[in-house]
Formats: sequence, C-alpha cells, structure tokens
Amino acid sequence: MKISAKANGPLLMEVSSAMLIKNGQEKELNAKMIALCRCGHSQNKPFCDGSHKKEQFKAEPCEIILR
Repeated sequence: MKISAKANGPLLMEVSSAMLIKNGQEKELNAKMIALCRCGHSQNKPFCDGSHKKEQFKAEPCEIILR
C-alpha cells in the first residue's frame, strides 16, 4: 500500500481493498484510490470533498510506502 500526501491537498491511499466502519456499520469501498481529508474542513469526513481548495490549505507533499 502507498500513501501520498498531495501538496496542499488530501492523503491519497492506493489500496487493493478497503472496508469503512462508521457508527458500527460496515461498508466495502470499491475504489482503488481513496482520498482522505487532511485539512479538517471536509463535510464528508474522513473523505476529502475538495474543501482544502476553498480554505487555501497549505502543506508539503510526501509519500509513505508500507511493506
């Protein structure tokens, strides 16, 4: 799995499969790329909804590769 922190944007996770468990409910995620909020302003947390653009969120990019 690889996690990328995009410049001034979300955390992007490349996954083969994923399950979201929220409020005791399980939901399988079909996406191979998941964008997670890093700015704290998303109305769809934990997912990114693009709010970082309006809020002018600033952060450096980086990558994490899990082995």
